[in-house]
Amino acid sequence: MLLFFTLGLLIHFVFFASIFDIYFTSPLVHGMTPQFTPLPPPARRLVLFVADGLRADTLYELDENGTSRAPFIRNIIMHEGSWGISHTRVPTESRPGHVALIAGFYEDVSAVAKGWKENPVEFDSLFNESKYTWSWGSPDILPMFAKGASGDHVYTYSYDAKREDFGAQDATKLDTWVFDNVKDFFHHARNNQSLFSKINEEKIVFFLHLLGIDTNGHAHRPSSRDYKDNIKKVDDGVKEIVSMFNHFYGNDGKTTFIFTSDHGMTDWGSHGAGHPSETLTPLVTWGAGINYPQRVSAQQFDDSFLKEWRLENWKRLDVNQADIAPLMTSLIGVPFPLNSVGILPVDYLNNTDLFKAESMFTNAVQILEQFKVKMTQKKEVTLPFLFTPFKLLSDSKQFNILRKARSYIKHRKFDEVKPSHLLPCSFVAIGILVAFFLLIQACPWTYYVYGLLPVPIWYAVLREFQVVQDLVTSLLTYPLSHFVGYLLVFTLGIEILVLSFFYRYMLTAGLTAFAVWPFLTRLWTRAKVTSLSWAFFSVLLAVFPLMPVVGRKPDISLVMGAGLLVLLLSLCVVTSLRKRKDSFRKEELLVHLLQVLSTVLSMYVVYSTQSSLLRKQGLPLMNQIISWATLASSLFVPLLSSPAVFQRLFSILLSLMSTYLLLSTGYEAVFPLVLSCLMFVWINIEQETLQQSGVCCKQKLTSIQFSYNTDITQFRQLYLDDIRRAFFLVFFLVTAFFGTGNIASINSFDLASVYCFLTVFSPFMMGALMMWKILIPFVLVMCAFEAVQLTTQLSSKSLFLIVLVISDIMALHFFFLVKDYGSWLDIGTSISHYVIVMSMTIFLVFLNGLAQLLTTKKLRLCGKPKSHFM
Repeated sequence: MLLFFTLGLLIHFVFFASIFDIYFTSPLVHGMTPQFTPLPPPARRLVLFVADGLRADTLYELDENGTSRAPFIRNIIMHEGSWGISHTRVPTESRPGHVALIAGFYEDVSAVAKGWKENPVEFDSLFNESKYTWSWGSPDILPMFAKGASGDHVYTYSYDAKREDFGAQDATKLDTWVFDNVKDFFHHARNNQSLFSKINEEKIVFFLHLLGIDTNGHAHRPSSRDYKDNIKKVDDGVKEIVSMFNHFYGNDGKTTFIFTSDHGMTDWGSHGAGHPSETLTPLVTWGAGINYPQRVSAQQFDDSFLKEWRLENWKRLDVNQADIAPLMTSLIGVPFPLNSVGILPVDYLNNTDLFKAESMFTNAVQILEQFKVKMTQKKEVTLPFLFTPFKLLSDSKQFNILRKARSYIKHRKFDEVKPSHLLPCSFVAIGILVAFFLLIQACPWTYYVYGLLPVPIWYAVLREFQVVQDLVTSLLTYPLSHFVGYLLVFTLGIEILVLSFFYRYMLTAGLTAFAVWPFLTRLWTRAKVTSLSWAFFSVLLAVFPLMPVVGRKPDISLVMGAGLLVLLLSLCVVTSLRKRKDSFRKEELLVHLLQVLSTVLSMYVVYSTQSSLLRKQGLPLMNQIISWATLASSLFVPLLSSPAVFQRLFSILLSLMSTYLLLSTGYEAVFPLVLSCLMFVWINIEQETLQQSGVCCKQKLTSIQFSYNTDITQFRQLYLDDIRRAFFLVFFLVTAFFGTGNIASINSFDLASVYCFLTVFSPFMMGALMMWKILIPFVLVMCAFEAVQLTTQLSSKSLFLIVLVISDIMALHFFFLVKDYGSWLDIGTSISHYVIVMSMTIFLVFLNGLAQLLTTKKLRLCGKPKSHFM
């Protein structure tokens, strides 16, 4: 048994890890030859402004008074340069956005291995190809491009990461810091001959990363005065920097300016997905080599932005975000980034047709070089008879296309499977054949794991052929109609679980079916109150998946209401327990009062913190101390309570609710309370179903205690109804995950959830806190199921096997639905769905251990032993 258990864990671990090797291998290749335009470039230097998180509409539109929030930029559009919309690709996040702008390629899916924070594979960029690059801004962005640069010609100047504080009084200071440091840099250069000579070289880049707008957008939303005022301050800062550059270089006309953004932002202050507010970013260019404004009478676009922005008479030139990289390289005459897939937007160039044609030809050759390297790599590891070249770009066609293009430029035509002793030998032979086939193709070692792992699995299955045969025989004893009916219900249940990962309202459908279930059985006649309670709380819980995703409409009054409900429930429970003689000792009463006090303090902290942040006074220190103390005590205070099932479960609920209130911003604060009420009714209703089937006699919950040393002789065999119990567990676990939002998506998280604990940006700490918020409902379900196992004498090992089957069937769906393209919402969701299902059994072991610790362990406030009422 241990061997099969170990093998099962190994198999699931391999399947778990396989998607990252199959789907998330970097598409980047290396070994290309650098390509650059052979003609003199129009500019000696380039200045790149990136206003992080700036939406195109908020920049281009006029305010309520009919004036521009960015008058300097609007003046550029009308009198000096070219403008348009840069269409970003999902995921709309800072790292992939900046990589697309500066390196010319979109999201490298292998970045999932680095938590999406940096690119795990080295890549070429505009900064790397430049002679020198100086950059100022966020410590999260700048090091990424300096790290991969060849040599030490990329210089970075960053502020302290603690400045990126969502609770700060004035986030515009992040941008002011950049502008001030650039000015100081040029002032210092006048007195430093070495630096002065460097910044007077050609092929140099100055990069100003402006994070204030993004920070204000997250903290106050893009519709806020803070966000819009920040745009005005950025506009003023850009105006000053441009004036300084022109004065420093004596108005030599050899500087190109690019103003753009890495991504936009939704109305609720998030980004990462593909909403137009996230993917439409501004692009304004002016200076050396850039076309002047072009007046037009009419323009054809699929939107009405031009009229809304009152820019219908100035030609709008839209580009894809990766196209900006080849534009910048052609302007200063450096090689195109080797991994760039951007297409040069020639309409932005103010140069000769020859320069445009040569630049386009170089751009095409640079992209073709990537194709040739990738094809060579694939050809080297594939058997000759299995390799099929791409016919449209065969060697001969490549040659003809390039020859014709070069000819046009030259002539200035710019516009053209038995059980026996043979069984092991057979499988050994199969394994050798598979390995040999992979070896001659020079396949990676992971292919050997994928190809050979099914061999021992099917060998183990065929060795237990008699067990499989007995199972089939047992199933055939059921009437055909019953068997088909059970199979259809089971299949429907699995499909509802799968669909609930994509459509939250499927959880509502499932919970509604749960509410009706007792009335279709004899439970209604035996336990009317329990059945009605089950139906009521099932329907009540079914409301949550129909509500908006948490974070988009924060409402602290709902959090306060949830706290009051907890206090009211506590009063009812204490009153009920006090009526029972010797069932509620003074020590336990003290623990209960301590938990009530913790709930009151949590409510105060939530309200106080919200008020302080609205006044822009930051997070009060005392609130922060209380929040962390509440979190730290929530896991050991329940251990001081009585091990009686009801009292221990209620103590766990109170402790975890105190923490959950601190992590809530709206209606989700009520969710664990409703879920726990349904869990308590579930414990009672499972007792009724077991008594109804005649398996065991009903015990009162007040007489049942959690025990650390369980008598395994009391465990019974599995019954068909246990499959339903396991399905209920899986369904409640999925509901705990997705009941208030799609936690598989980064875009669903609201940083405001952790503001009672910290406001200074710390991705790992904030991520850990939000993960604990997600796990609290999960822990409540597992603690309740500990009671279900105890009251129904159900073996946790048997449960594990049933859940394993259910999760594996679900995993088959999600394995083929993993995406390696699209937004983080799409990619991250597809990964998370597969990871959640595949890790469910492993995760259950961990959470089962935590639930056992919370339910069975007993701590005492004093040293003398105490007896507990039975």
